[in-house]
Amino acid sequence: MKLFALIKKFRRQEEGAVTVDWVVLTAAVIGLGVAALTAVSTGTSTLTGKISASLGAQTVATYTN
Repeated sequence: MKLFALIKKFRRQEEGAVTVDWVVLTAAVIGLGVAALTAVSTGTSTLTGKISASLGAQTVATYTN
């Protein structure tokens, strides 16, 4: 009988549900952040390579007196 009372009391408590909601929400935000970082890093890497090649092909004129 005491076990059933303990189970009923456990089911009535709602503090854990709020914690689970925050954990799920935080995991979703982190997941979206990682997805955005992955999408941006590919394009950024390509652009960085193009800029590096362009700057490497430039010559610098020096003047001597």
